[in-house]
Amino acid sequence: MLKATNIYKSFSNVDVLKNVSIEIKKGKIISILGKSGAGKSTLLYILSTLDNSTSGDVFFNKKNLNNLKGDFLADFRNKNIGFIFQFHNLLSEFSVLENVCIPALISSTKTKKIKEIAVDLLKKLNLSDRLSHKPNELSGGEQQRVAIARSLINSPDIIFADEPTGNLDVENSKNFIDLIQKCNKDFKQTFVIVTHNKDFLKISDYSFTLKDGRIKQN
Repeated sequence: MLKATNIYKSFSNVDVLKNVSIEIKKGKIISILGKSGAGKSTLLYILSTLDNSTSGDVFFNKKNLNNLKGDFLADFRNKNIGFIFQFHNLLSEFSVLENVCIPALISSTKTKKIKEIAVDLLKKLNLSDRLSHKPNELSGGEQQRVAIARSLINSPDIIFADEPTGNLDVENSKNFIDLIQKCNKDFKQTFVIVTHNKDFLKISDYSFTLKDGRIKQN
């Protein structure tokens, strides 16, 4: 479904990624591990079109994403890609329900239908009693579940997660990993996760390690 070939990325003449090639198969959970500074998040941002490589190509269903610009790229990203950030990036002035709805409202005017889908997602993630709460009224684990619901609202082909358990305690980390596995099973959802947490290997269909800017399959 997603294929990157010969990805190079340099910052101030420092090569962060060196000739990285990777394929992501539909419906799978993929983990990318590596030490801090190995380039994991950089690779994730390039694969998810949030950043550009210095050279190399990223293909989605054989379409070269490097050819998408401006509104066309933004539209592709909104419809096809979900993202779970380490710090959640929930909007503090909006409720849980509103936060989940926002990505779908950007591309659709069917507000009632979107709210129904969001309520159903939040119910499945055991957040039915938090719909009107603001993010600062939630625990870290609850905020992470809201972020998952938001990433699922547009039924994206692939969800990218950047160190998703980095700010969670042991118990919430385990719950999050279980939740990823459940979403993969229930929604046939593809996940690409960059992490230090080797517990993700237990649920991954396959995994990679980045070291010194190069990647290898484990």
